[in-house]
Amino acid sequence: MERMTRHEPQNEPFSNGAAPGPSAGLFARRGIIRRVLRYGGILVLLGIAMIVAGFLVFADQVTNLRPPEVAKADAIVVLTGGYQRIEQAIDLLKRGYGKRLLISGVNPQTTAGQIRRATRTSPDIFECCVDIGYSAIDTIGNANETASWIRDKGYRSVLVVTSNYHLARSLMELRRSDPGTEFVGYPVVASDLKTKAWYSEPDAMRTMLFEYGKTIIAYVRGLIGWSGDKGLRPDGEITESGRNS
Repeated sequence: MERMTRHEPQNEPFSNGAAPGPSAGLFARRGIIRRVLRYGGILVLLGIAMIVAGFLVFADQVTNLRPPEVAKADAIVVLTGGYQRIEQAIDLLKRGYGKRLLISGVNPQTTAGQIRRATRTSPDIFECCVDIGYSAIDTIGNANETASWIRDKGYRSVLVVTSNYHLARSLMELRRSDPGTEFVGYPVVASDLKTKAWYSEPDAMRTMLFEYGKTIIAYVRGLIGWSGDKGLRPDGEITESGRNS
């Protein structure tokens, strides 16, 4: 006689054989949402860490910048933002570090005579060797105004004078506007960034944070190839009063 075997019921995902109910789908969706939030949170934290680390590197580079021992260039350009920059550029011009100087981004209402008197420079220097640029309204405009000036003059190497915190972005924009010219940075050390405790000064910290943000934007613009605005005033905004000395 054959032994009668008892067939055990196979395991089923649901004991009653019914299809998954609404609650199962809800739990599955909640699980997906939790994973998305978890991984999204990790990515956000990594992004914040990268931004903070980048700022620390940027700040360290800026505060350690010092005027280099530079060789002579064909010309000098100074990006406006204070008479300290212009005074330094004129001093380099007098010492023969360039044949000619462009002061880029001057307010149309500011005359060459006002700049000359503010920097205590002799009229002969301005008459022979200084050009005033009134077109630029921002750093992108400085780069485009400088590139146009370089093409007109035929220069191949240019010394760039600007504040230490502004130098990295300035060189980035200049090299983007005129890849064929050699640009050499000459940082002017901002007085409020000379001390080691600059981070405890609200104005200095604000300046560094704003410039770091602008530098990141400039870098991303270069990556995606977005040209944006040229940063130049319409010709009608450059008044005659700004051209006279």
